[in-house]
Amino acid sequence: MSTSIQIGRLMGIPIRLHITFLLILPVFAWIFASNTPMFGFADVMPVSLRYALALSTAILLFTCVLLHELGHSYIALKHGSKIQSITLFLFGGVSSMEEIPRNPKVEFKMAFAGPAVSLLIGTVLLIIYELFRPASLPSDPYLRLIWIIGYINITLFVFNIIPAFPMDGGRLLRSWLAGRMPYIKATQAAAGIGKMFAILMGIFGFLTAAIGGFWFILIAFFIYIGASEEEKSTAVNVILEGVKIKDIMSGDVKTVNSGMSVEELVEIMFRLKHMGYPVVDNGELNGIVTFTDVLKVPKEERKNVKVSQIMTKELITSKEDDDAVNALKLMATNNIGRVIVKDDKKITGIVSRTDILRAVQLLE
Repeated sequence: MSTSIQIGRLMGIPIRLHITFLLILPVFAWIFASNTPMFGFADVMPVSLRYALALSTAILLFTCVLLHELGHSYIALKHGSKIQSITLFLFGGVSSMEEIPRNPKVEFKMAFAGPAVSLLIGTVLLIIYELFRPASLPSDPYLRLIWIIGYINITLFVFNIIPAFPMDGGRLLRSWLAGRMPYIKATQAAAGIGKMFAILMGIFGFLTAAIGGFWFILIAFFIYIGASEEEKSTAVNVILEGVKIKDIMSGDVKTVNSGMSVEELVEIMFRLKHMGYPVVDNGELNGIVTFTDVLKVPKEERKNVKVSQIMTKELITSKEDDDAVNALKLMATNNIGRVIVKDDKKITGIVSRTDILRAVQLLE
């Protein structure tokens, strides 16, 4: 089951809402409805207006997060990168990009574009508030909404330029370092700073746990994992530079036919020790079937169910001369474990995640 739903497209980019976003939105609305001025509307009457303002604030907040991500995406598109989607989830928004540009200047522009959007929105809204705000509190609730969104956007700007992955500041730092040292060393240095920052934030959260420091521990964990993943991902990409799929693929491809029963397929898997097979009928590739597909069929029914009923017909394929790192991206993007290698309609090989990781280990 998909964990996100698409609500539209902007600049040709699919905009999605993750299930965690749908869960957190009413929580944010309740927080704004419960807080007193200037961070909430607890004093606003009638109650219906209070919750309407609170829900509007929550929606506008995530709209600003979307605009932040669109800032990144606009610069990325302008420099030839492809954006597969933007997803709003529990902690904010994420742009799914095919590849981060290696050009330090381009990465700097792209990383700064998001925080710049937040800074612009926050500055404009706070200026509007200052121009129209009353002399004393409590202020007009509509002006208060403007102040809250403006203040949070300024906070987002400050938080995002912290020099730690996965925040934009980590990418800003890497782009600056990459102009002075090899890209992989720049990533390692930026990731190291991010991890150190996460550790310090975690310690602070632990010491202040009694007064709400738990959130600092959660954010610290998020930063540490993000820095580690960025470091690993960059290392793999650099190691695989120049490696072609034909260099690491398995040329001896075992295939099955669509009329075979799932029970027969399980016997082949047990004998050959492969977890996925192209489905070929009369020399034509019709799909791929994996152990994951087999698990969907109850054991007592496998004798009567055919491979054609469980195989995946929408194939993800590559060519022999494609870069190995592109195959890894295809697997990550489509959540699959192997890619079929084709030359026109003929299967020439198959490359799995295991093949790529083995190549990385050998090249290291």
